[in-house]
Amino acid sequence: MLTPDITILSVGTEITYGNAMVPDEGWVEYLSQKWDKNIVKEETSKFSELTLQSETEQRPHKVSFHIQKDKAQGVMKSLAERLEQRGLDVKIIYSGGVDLDILPQGAGKGQALAYLLKKMKAEGKLPTNTLACGDSGNDAELFSIPDVYGVMVSNAQEELLQWHAANAKDNPKVIHATERCASGIIQAIGHFNLGLNVSPRDVKDLKSTLQISDPRHEVVKFFLSLEKWRRAETERSDPFLSELKASCLPSYTFVHPSGVVKNLLELPDTLQSCYGDKQGKSYRVWVDQISSAQIASSSWLVNFTKWELIDEKRRGCVSTVLLNLKEPKSSEGFVWLHIHQTWVGEVEAKDHTDWVC
Repeated sequence: MLTPDITILSVGTEITYGNAMVPDEGWVEYLSQKWDKNIVKEETSKFSELTLQSETEQRPHKVSFHIQKDKAQGVMKSLAERLEQRGLDVKIIYSGGVDLDILPQGAGKGQALAYLLKKMKAEGKLPTNTLACGDSGNDAELFSIPDVYGVMVSNAQEELLQWHAANAKDNPKVIHATERCASGIIQAIGHFNLGLNVSPRDVKDLKSTLQISDPRHEVVKFFLSLEKWRRAETERSDPFLSELKASCLPSYTFVHPSGVVKNLLELPDTLQSCYGDKQGKSYRVWVDQISSAQIASSSWLVNFTKWELIDEKRRGCVSTVLLNLKEPKSSEGFVWLHIHQTWVGEVEAKDHTDWVC
């Protein structure tokens, strides 16, 4: 999974930012109005039909239970009345045929999304497009937010399909995909013309599809090509190596995550020797948290984390690449000037010669 810049968690009761998952204090303050977790726990303890979920599922603004499907509606009605009498303003969400969540009335995935979009608009950072994707009842309110596209994957649960039939059947911005899971999301991206609706890994000609003038795409293209090369999913062709060699200046360096400094021109020769060495193995390469900064008229620094998965064992490195346009103000691709990599976390002391780049 790629690391998100912003996360909405715990059925919309938490909004956090970045790797450190810094909470949105404005959202916390808003949800705390007319909410008392202790009162919620006190009242719910009077219902034998409710079974408290594990401690990991309990959050400051969410109390979660399991309940049998045939008991859910009656308990929800009675519990809502009791909590209202205690002065609380809550929302009770039943989903998955077994899960019952109690939240502040202002919480929920839809309200959290609406709050974020309003905040980003005020900061001049409103996204060009927003696509909400869901498969269970607690996703329903996501599809009610104005100007948001929505997709329910084909394997969505019964309560969400019932909501769609009653509330969004004629909404052209919400579809029920014919594909399952992530394939349904990709289907929606194509249906609404929101972008490339195929994984870059499945694109036949990366060079013609991706914007070569974008340094981030240059990096993604290279590492996808590296994966295909080592899995022997591309031809063992001299043009591939020649193009790579032409993209590396002889006087510039590659700092291996082990600390060994190499000349960039060694990279094509290393690739020549490792063609197909991961064929038939569970081997994947991907780039996460990629960002670029233009440091001169035709030069960019690209920062990212590069990961490899080999037979369920994962390792990664924080990477910085310095790129120059081959020709200023052109779209003919980039020259790689420098690569610097550092292991992520604690990596076992072992031979890492199979880490190509």
